Amino acid sequence: MKTKIVKIGNSRGVRIPKSFIDESGLKNEVELEVNDGKIIIKPISKPRESWDSAFHKMSQNKDDVLLDSKELLDQSSWDNEEWEW
Repeated sequence: MKTKIVKIGNSRGVRIPKSFIDESGLKNEVELEVNDGKIIIKPISKPRESWDSAFHKMSQNKDDVLLDSKELLDQSSWDNEEWEW
């Protein structure tokens, strides 16, 4: 799709069609970067945003035990009988 760069005060802008916004998942804030002469517009990523609720849910489901605890390691005799150093 071709479009024109428009003047917005001392800056310039591009009108992005609503269908592009919806498909890309862009919200009110975006991240801009320039790479090889291209302007890239990306949604702002917050990778740890939902960790608190995920940890809370794990705790409620009693799914927050350490997998390398002594009790879990002692459940199998494979390490003692089969493993060779």
